[in-house]
Amino acid sequence: MFTLAHLSDPHLAPLPAARVGELMSKRLTGWLNWQRKRRYVHLRSVLDKLVADLKAQSADHIAVTGDLTNIALKEEFARARQWLDSLGAPEDVSVIPGNHDVYVSQGMAFALTQWGPYMGNDDGTLSFPYLRRRGDLALIGLSSGIATAPFMATGRVGEAQLEKLGPLLGAMKKEGRFRVVMVHHPPISHAKSHKRLLDAAALKQVIAEHGVELLLHGHDHLAMLNWLADPDSNGEPAVGVPSASAAPGMSHDAAAYNLYSIDGAPGDWTCEMIARGITPSGDVIEQKRMVL
Repeated sequence: MFTLAHLSDPHLAPLPAARVGELMSKRLTGWLNWQRKRRYVHLRSVLDKLVADLKAQSADHIAVTGDLTNIALKEEFARARQWLDSLGAPEDVSVIPGNHDVYVSQGMAFALTQWGPYMGNDDGTLSFPYLRRRGDLALIGLSSGIATAPFMATGRVGEAQLEKLGPLLGAMKKEGRFRVVMVHHPPISHAKSHKRLLDAAALKQVIAEHGVELLLHGHDHLAMLNWLADPDSNGEPAVGVPSASAAPGMSHDAAAYNLYSIDGAPGDWTCEMIARGITPSGDVIEQKRMVL
């Protein structure tokens, strides 16, 4: 059995001091939003309690589906690397960027420089989609973060990644692996149009053609479960988690993460999900358990 942990959108606090020149972009609206509201929602103390509980579960691997930063300041990426190092070794943690990590055009370069070991293929190369084999799992990381105009948080996987994704899913099926796709923006969402994945239909089409065992995402800051079309079954789960730093009472869903216990073999996989989240009293408890 292989245990995979999934958390997302830690939005690491506190926000570093920003120079005036760094705010002469979309970062200014994000900085104002942080000062006005988000700094009261995303608390490092909440994230630290959640991570401490996660580590106590002794998961085999951890997936982090983006938005480690808030406005993509260069210093945020360095601090996020320190946090990743405290979370686990690069071979034990897989990361993809979110829209806040690519808030401005330089964001992806900062992410690749600082987080490369956590986003690399098995052979060490950096590209999206990336592939990491862990136990019976094939972890496939997509990048949906794109730099957008102020007040926009849309994402796009893009034709280049989608063209590679199909054959990759097919190859991992032939290897008999439990395929886990990680993407920041959910392919099924009820969020407003300015926050959605622009090519969600194309991503779902690739999955419908090639199949997947589990899709993990973040972005909406909600505990979510939707079902994707799969050629060999009635559907496969697309699961989202709340922000890992969301304070109770300050967000629709307080901070939580999921654990997936995966066992079996091709055609007979089993996957049990346990959701663990923080309570208003600050305890982290099991909130839900279900077989996917």
